[in-house]
Amino acid sequence: VIDKSIIQTTTAWPFVEARKLIKERKKIYEKKGKITLQTGYGPSGLPHIGTFAEVARTTMMANAIKQMIDIPTEIITFSDDMDGLRKIPENIPNREILKKNLHKPLTSVPDPFKKFKSFGEHNNEMLKNFLNKFKFSYVFHSSTEIYKKGIFNNSLLSVLEKYDQIMEIVLPTLGKERQKTYSPFLPICPTTGQVLEVPIIEIKQKEGKIIYQNGEKKIETEVINGKCKLQWKVDWAMRWHAFDVDYEMYGKDLIESAILSSKICQTLGKLPPNGFAYEMFL
Repeated sequence: VIDKSIIQTTTAWPFVEARKLIKERKKIYEKKGKITLQTGYGPSGLPHIGTFAEVARTTMMANAIKQMIDIPTEIITFSDDMDGLRKIPENIPNREILKKNLHKPLTSVPDPFKKFKSFGEHNNEMLKNFLNKFKFSYVFHSSTEIYKKGIFNNSLLSVLEKYDQIMEIVLPTLGKERQKTYSPFLPICPTTGQVLEVPIIEIKQKEGKIIYQNGEKKIETEVINGKCKLQWKVDWAMRWHAFDVDYEMYGKDLIESAILSSKICQTLGKLPPNGFAYEMFL
């Protein structure tokens, strides 16, 4: 236990950030009965020192909070394993397996290491084993499982309800060509299983559905229960909304994305988390 006078005056960043969070989000975390911090992992590649560092930094923040107030903290480690496989990592065996499954969710791509059901599951297990060796305390969430179990359903329907407002936030940040085809929703093709980046031609908010153009076909689908996923900046905001995240750190390359996602989170009706941008340090 650190002396209270030191806790209140130190300029060490975890304590500075903790003091700020405790002051600014008091009503929110007292209502929840806990403080929720989040870290993210993109399992298109193997876990690395940067993955470790993100969880380590967030753990420092959680430990600082524990020194200051008596309230449970929770660190969510979220794996974006429903993302489509866009490129093939160089440090992977049996790369031809991945070539045959480009654009499918990482949890639908066979494991090139032939140890688990999918490439996504393999990398998730690598991450968990890595973190467990250092005895980190965290709650692991798989994007695929959370989407398919319907845990995001209410937040997804909120995105559909606020579709026009979200488009007004995102479109000015895109190039002219990208603006023509952009949609927050990425349908999962019922035929190929691929994550589709296709134009959305109709929104059916009352029914919780969209109609999209895939080649010459117009296809109607629900946006819930894993039938669609979200573009990542909207997905980030939707996660904050769904999990009531109080704090998340990110590299300085994501500052503009965090600002945009914060606006979307507010549009969905919740205060975005406190954030902290960092350089690459360990």
